[in-house]
Amino acid sequence: MLSPLFRRARKNENNDARSKQRGVTIALVAVSLVVIIGMAALSIDVGTLYQAKAEAQRAADAAALTAARAISISGVTGDPNNSSGSWQLACGTAGTATLAAIAVAQSPGNVIGRVPAANVKVTYGPGAGSNDCSTLAGPGSTFSVNPTVNVYVQQANLPTFFARVFSLITNGTSSNSGVSATATAEVYNPSGSGSLASGMVPVQPRCVKPWVIPNIDPGAAPNPLVNTAGAITRTGISPAGVIGESFNMNAACTNTTVGACTLSAPPAYTAGVLQYVPAWVQNGSSAVPTCTAEGNWTASDYQQAIAGCDQSTVYACGTPLGGEVDLTENPVSPSAPGGDTATGVACLTNSTNGPDTLATGIYPFQITAGAGNPLSAQGITGLITTSNSIATIPIYDSGAGTPLAPPQTQVTILGFLQVFVNQMNPDGSLKVTVMNVSGCSNAAAGNPTVAGTSPVPVRLITPP
Repeated sequence: MLSPLFRRARKNENNDARSKQRGVTIALVAVSLVVIIGMAALSIDVGTLYQAKAEAQRAADAAALTAARAISISGVTGDPNNSSGSWQLACGTAGTATLAAIAVAQSPGNVIGRVPAANVKVTYGPGAGSNDCSTLAGPGSTFSVNPTVNVYVQQANLPTFFARVFSLITNGTSSNSGVSATATAEVYNPSGSGSLASGMVPVQPRCVKPWVIPNIDPGAAPNPLVNTAGAITRTGISPAGVIGESFNMNAACTNTTVGACTLSAPPAYTAGVLQYVPAWVQNGSSAVPTCTAEGNWTASDYQQAIAGCDQSTVYACGTPLGGEVDLTENPVSPSAPGGDTATGVACLTNSTNGPDTLATGIYPFQITAGAGNPLSAQGITGLITTSNSIATIPIYDSGAGTPLAPPQTQVTILGFLQVFVNQMNPDGSLKVTVMNVSGCSNAAAGNPTVAGTSPVPVRLITPP
């Protein structure tokens, strides 16, 4: 039996051991708190950096697509030999495409870590590319047919706590507190590409306006806009070339009363006017403004296709089944200058509230937002890179000799004309300016493989 004295000593030993354990526990808790807080801070840093990386990629993608769109509407792909020296003005070091890409990458809508990108670099062509695309364009150059634009965006010195200690971010800055992203977009104009080893690849634009025009260059009538092989007949910038050329477009219908379109002769270029015939619109369009004559969804399919976006009607190059003329539609009825064309164009261009305007006195041509442009309602005014007033129009093989007879006549599409609709004239004709031309031959093999809202479509080709 243990004595009281021994039991007291044993108890004191146990108390001392527990006291020592309490000290170790406090130390472990203190160390654990440091690790836990550090890991929490590190996870916040990594999350912030990954979010910034996604924002950088979004900015690069938007900038690359903007630059490609600026190249498309500038018309330089209509001058593949760079005979006018216009490529540098469009995508040189200080070209409109380059400046547009930088502006978009650093815009308030594309901030990276709450501030605009610190570094934006725009180059053209494969690989590292060139700052000046005019060095890549020229006779026989594939770049002239298929220009590519690369945008590099970097944001350095993002606020971090522990992440800079680790090499966690690919292509980060020396302190690993920055992010970067690269995007590449391409523009494709198939005109004359049949001479390339890859062969002709036709386009199939969407939102095409239902005005089928004959293959006549208004600036050099009766010469064609494109030849039967799909090459642009008169390349370059006006007056030497077709890009920038302005002319009037009027319906070839001779009657101005309610009823079908009456043709007294095939569509032609006469007295400063290139005549068009209405195309057969197969179904109702999408995104139709409410200012159409009978309301949003009850206007004629033809009028909807002008005012909105016709996604269903297919215009295919190089086949007699490429498109159809619809002579049951009289675009100027019930009396000139009224009718479906005038009403649809008024909706398309916001002509009542103030349409966008095009300045052709300087190249590349400059588009200014009008009071009726939705951007103006958001306080965005001045120069813009796209507009609802830009329309895509099919060109048919008017030299094939196929008569246009009611109700519908199938025609061979040779290409597409991209124009800026400046205004409706008092006589019911439209004043337009050529922005670009895309030829695709009268014997394109296979199905169209490129689609877009423009005859010179753009797309991102950034590798995953």
